[in-house]
This record gives sequence, C-alpha cells and structure tokens, in this order.
Amino acid sequence: MKPSQLHVKRSTGTLRSAKGAGVCLLALSLIVAAAAAAPTLGERVLPIVLASAGLALPEGGSSLLRSQVQEVQTGELLQKESPVSVASSSATRETTAAQTEPTAKNTAASLTDTPSDIQKLMEEARQQLSGASHDGKIITRQYNTSSATATYGKVAVQNQTGQAMDIKTVLSEPVDLKIQDKAEPTILIYHTHTTESYQMLDNGWFTNSYQTRSNLEARNMVRVGNEIVAQLEAAGFAVIHDKKIYDATYNGAYDRSEAAIEAYQKKYPELQVLLDIHRDAIQTNDTTRIKPTATINGKKAAQIMIISGCERGDVTGFPDWEYNLRFATQLQKICEESYPGLMRPLFFCNRKYNMHKSHCSLLLEMGSDSNTLEEAAYSGRLLGKALAQLLEQYVVTN
Repeated sequence: MKPSQLHVKRSTGTLRSAKGAGVCLLALSLIVAAAAAAPTLGERVLPIVLASAGLALPEGGSSLLRSQVQEVQTGELLQKESPVSVASSSATRETTAAQTEPTAKNTAASLTDTPSDIQKLMEEARQQLSGASHDGKIITRQYNTSSATATYGKVAVQNQTGQAMDIKTVLSEPVDLKIQDKAEPTILIYHTHTTESYQMLDNGWFTNSYQTRSNLEARNMVRVGNEIVAQLEAAGFAVIHDKKIYDATYNGAYDRSEAAIEAYQKKYPELQVLLDIHRDAIQTNDTTRIKPTATINGKKAAQIMIISGCERGDVTGFPDWEYNLRFATQLQKICEESYPGLMRPLFFCNRKYNMHKSHCSLLLEMGSDSNTLEEAAYSGRLLGKALAQLLEQYVVTN
C-alpha cells in the first residue's frame, strides 16, 4: 500500500461500496485540513466527522481516522512509555535469557500456561487500573463462517476482490515452497506496525487512559512474535525475528519494512516464508469495541485472521499473488483442523502489503486491540505449532 493511501487493513468485518470509500476519503480530507490549518477547529470537527465516516468505514474505521488526525497534529504515535531506541531492537536468531523470550523448555510445557512475564504485567495492570474510568464496553465475538463469502471443508474465505476464487481448486494447487535445510533461515517474522499492543485484563470494559500502542517489546507485537518463533524453533526451524520498530511514525511503515525484507533476503537467500504479524482494531462506535475470541482447550484465544492480497485495479506489481493465496489457504486449513475456531475467515483483498516479496508472504491479524496480551500470546503459540506442522510438509528429504 502506498504511504499516501488511507490505511484500511484493520477493517476486517466488511468492505463498503466504492461510494462509501469516497465518503471516507472526503471525511479524512476534511479532518486533515481542519487539523493542519487550525488544530482547535480540528478537535471540534473531529467527533462529527468520525460519526459520519463511521457509517462508511468498515469495523475499526473510527479509531483509524482518529489516529490519522493524531499523526497529522504530532507526526508521531501517542506513547505513554519512555521511548526505546529503534536501533536497540534488532533481528535475532539466538535464544536469549530475556524475560520476554520463551525458551525451548517453556514451549514443551502446556500451551495453555500463562507466561510468567505476562502474569506480572497483568498484576501490575490490576493495581494501575483499579480506579480507572470505564469509558466503554468490550464485547467478545467469535467470528465464524457467517461472515465468509465461500467455504470448503475447514477453509472459510471472505473474498472482497471481485476476482473469482474456488477454494477447492486453490487447495489442490502446489505451494511454491521447498525447505532444503531446516537449520538455514527460511522464515522471517516481522512487524510493520511493531507498536500495536493489547489490553492487559479481560475486564469487559476499556478506559481511554490506557493506550494500546507501546514501544516496549514486553507488551507489543514483538511479544506475540516471540511465541510464534519459539514454537517454530522447538520444531527445528531456523527463524529470523525482526524486532525493529517501523511505525514510530505511522506513514511510511510499509516502505521501511519492505527495505528491511530486501536486506534480509540478500543476507539470507533461503528466506521464503515472510509473515507480518499485526493485531486488528474493531469498534462499532466510540464506546463499543470488539474482541474476536475463541475458546481453545478451555482457554480464551485471540482469533487470527490471515490476509492475502491480489493484483487488481490500482494494485500493481503483484503478478504472482496466486502463490500467496495457495499458501494462505493451506495455513488456514491446518490451523482450523488443529484448533477449531481459532481462525476468522481468510480475508482475500485488493491489497499488497509487501506480499509481493515472496510466494509465501502473508499478513496476519492476531486478535484486536481489545483482546488481552495473554490471549494473543496463546494464539501465537497455537499458530506457531500449526505453522511448524505445515512447513514440515515442505522439508526436502533425501
């Protein structure tokens, strides 16, 4: 996606019509103009425009527009923590003793165990939020095949491309993946929106004083990525986990992560599986947010949505998108077979999101900003375990 375009990847419920998109862009233009020309005026106009734009934007649209205004006014994401140096967050293949890095011993334990570092954060949150205002409610929702446009077996797809797709046929087509040596890095886990983070407590309400953006690896998408990586490494796969922050300034994040991907591919030519791990943001209005959740083995898990793109309309430079879709449907299938209910319908859309960098490149949404870090970390373990099972099928044996 071009940096200048409105970022709508969070909108995972339903895409509106082209007319609705026009309203969204007009609304955003009004907000940007107001905020840039007169910040005070922009603040007064914002609630009105958000209410109107919310009718046209998909789920999560209002919060997206609000964040765009904050970026226009400040040029940076709002943060509550002391910022960490971007340079200090680097890719690593080594297992460390850091508290936020799961060890091989931890992965052998029950998948349902809550990591000790997350337990500590939850206890701190209980104290910090004991007197917090209740500014809205969080509704638990399990997305199922009712929001899909097509289903086949365990695979449900929400096709928003206008491109015909037969799931059975796609599942039968070969995935372009051959892993010659598991000890060589063939997998890159990265986070274009690194600072996306979660609630800490499953309270059923949220407070505006708590921001679901964080520079801290213990709280943001890096923490969830650690869980995925731990499961892959436990299965013997070498993994590159890029922990760099690409969204300290939101605009241009995809360009920055794309440059990093190219550097990794040059250094590690065997890289084939590129997974951009995010979380969604879903709200119906300013006081109601949605947490996509499933119960797996008696424990709440943040539902996962795979996004696979397509070259169509304004989306160009993505001629091999069919290969990504094949890999996406296979991953959707094995995750649902292993952990029924874990996956939201696969979102097939006219977007690129750096998926053109390999034939097995996808974007995954690990729950929403209303899920808890514990739920997202649990989903990371489940995803990592299922992904390892899928990748094992593509290891070349002599």
